[in-house]
Amino acid sequence: MSFIPVNVPLLVGNEKRYLEECIDSGWISSEGPFVERFEQGIAERVERKHAVAVTSGTAALDVAVEALGIRSGDEVIVPTFAIISCINQVLRSGAKPIFVDCDRATWNMDVSAIAEKISDRTKAIMVVHTYGLPVDLDPILALAERHGLKVIEDAAEMLGQTYRDRPCGSFGDISIFSFYPNKHVTSGEGGMVLTDDSDLAERCRALRNLCFRPDRRFVHDQLGWNYRMTNLQAAVGLAQLEQLDMFVRRKREIGALYSELLAGESSLQLPLESTEYAENIYWVYGVVLAEDIAKNARELMSDLSHKGVGSRPFFYPLHKQPVLSDFWEDPSESLPVSEYVAEKGFYVPSGLALTNAEIELVVDALRSVL
Repeated sequence: MSFIPVNVPLLVGNEKRYLEECIDSGWISSEGPFVERFEQGIAERVERKHAVAVTSGTAALDVAVEALGIRSGDEVIVPTFAIISCINQVLRSGAKPIFVDCDRATWNMDVSAIAEKISDRTKAIMVVHTYGLPVDLDPILALAERHGLKVIEDAAEMLGQTYRDRPCGSFGDISIFSFYPNKHVTSGEGGMVLTDDSDLAERCRALRNLCFRPDRRFVHDQLGWNYRMTNLQAAVGLAQLEQLDMFVRRKREIGALYSELLAGESSLQLPLESTEYAENIYWVYGVVLAEDIAKNARELMSDLSHKGVGSRPFFYPLHKQPVLSDFWEDPSESLPVSEYVAEKGFYVPSGLALTNAEIELVVDALRSVL
């Protein structure tokens, strides 16, 4: 029996040709020309002035938080339904994440719950677009302006998506993308930090390169990271970026076919097709089990695996992470929607190389285990 994995990337453009160019020229390090070309291409695509390539989406978040000067005693409002990368540097800087529950329909942060979380220690709001639909940004941007807060836009999953016809990744003081193999554009591993602020961009460039002093190499006034993207990674990323419009169309075709085949399945919550501000891009096709289904997501995923279908669980709520006991004493806050979708939610194969025939097999297996 063949196995249908959760993701297989589509490498059908200039990836091989650009890699051969790197090898033939000898430019394989971070100083090669594809890095700047990839940065410029992403910046133009999302209408930002500056883009800084780094080694991963996690690295991009680390750099963004540090560049904004978030420090001990600060608070950063974040969705609890997100990957732990979102709070790594917040915690390491000595700041405290303040968690917001997610919306049951979109799985994005509950925008209506943000205002009550703002205190005199709040420094920033981190917006994290989840799975296919962007967060409703206008109310958050208005709140941030009213209270003088920074906005970090985590658009890791949303390259090619828009919010009210503006590109995701173009909002807030600073934004980030990831280029992991399951993203719309991949470089194997990789990420990008974007901003319209020239000084902020320079801080990001310094932080990704160990903060060498401009006037004297190997002398440092600040600690940074070696987060430099290689020319090889950027070459693959640029070739992928050239195909982004096709990739977005295919993602929406995959999502539409799943929704058509699963229509009327009362035991599943399917992703919303659209909201008033965006059409779903279906980065992954997620489902949430109904309350009357006795099994949890992990049990059903095991059943799917036995039928040759890969799947992945939804994010585990950040406010429930065991590691938080190392940072403060009370990680017991209840944010029930995130806890429910984490227990009952998972996503099925959604990669760009997925065929329509494979989607039909996945749906047959899913109906069978339900």
